[in-house]
Amino acid sequence: MRLKSILTLLGPFIALLVVFGIFAGNNPRMLSEEVLLNILTQTVIVGIAAIGMTLIIISGGIDLSVGSMIALCGVVAAMLITKGMAPPLVFLGTIAFGAFCGFVNGGITTGMKLLPFIVTLGTMQAFRGAGKVVTHGTPVNLPFDVTAYKPWMGGAGIPIGVWLMVALVIAFTLVLRYTRFGRHVFAVGSNENTATLCGVHVAKTKIFVYTIGGALAGLSALMNVAKSSQGDPTTAMGLELDIIAAVVIGGASLSGGEGTVLGALIGALLMTTIRTGCVLNGIPTPWTEVITGAIIVVAVIIDRLRHRKA
Repeated sequence: MRLKSILTLLGPFIALLVVFGIFAGNNPRMLSEEVLLNILTQTVIVGIAAIGMTLIIISGGIDLSVGSMIALCGVVAAMLITKGMAPPLVFLGTIAFGAFCGFVNGGITTGMKLLPFIVTLGTMQAFRGAGKVVTHGTPVNLPFDVTAYKPWMGGAGIPIGVWLMVALVIAFTLVLRYTRFGRHVFAVGSNENTATLCGVHVAKTKIFVYTIGGALAGLSALMNVAKSSQGDPTTAMGLELDIIAAVVIGGASLSGGEGTVLGALIGALLMTTIRTGCVLNGIPTPWTEVITGAIIVVAVIIDRLRHRKA
């Protein structure tokens, strides 16, 4: 790993340790196994979706529809479960549907040469609306006798979802660093024209990146269904901001060409730690939002300063 990448990753990690230390100093409960496990579990939904968002942002794009996509995919997953479909098919169907949503985002963005901000702003409304149309605006509750999904986000010990998140972080870190596709993602985000001259199929790479982001949003939706035991078309409101913030806090550049999956995970952990610490220390929710927002602004400022120096 290059020195610059190490320094980029160390910043968010040090911030995570400092924030955790401050909250733990005020309330020793932060150090308890229960709270640590809760922080890890609460990070899963944002953390998995943030992996896909990292690839999208590195490639120079952005996806504002990911929160709505998680809500819609959650509805699809809950409907498949209520129809008695086996868990492997539910996972396969939901992830495939999420990949299709991502493919739509990538296809329109690259095919029509439109700004991803505009396209995904539109699909954000479309995906959310589609979920409400299908369910008439009411949640789809899982049957009481369905227990196969509970261990993914609960139960004794570390939930399966946490291990899945860690495995995905390792897998996509290796993909970005050691595969041709990973190099193409960075090349497209750094300079599309140069990437084209070097033989990179820019449109194909972008569509693939958005499709992967959609698939991971589908997986994140399944974790949300496992946690809440329902598919709610109104859930995950504003979650896209948390996901994008986690990626930016983790060192990714909104200008494209920079970022790490591990950094995004640390960013997601930092945000969960802040929210958990605020709750344990009796800090009102509005102040929690102020603190989280301030950290996001600082992360963006740091990103801008880094590029001015570059």
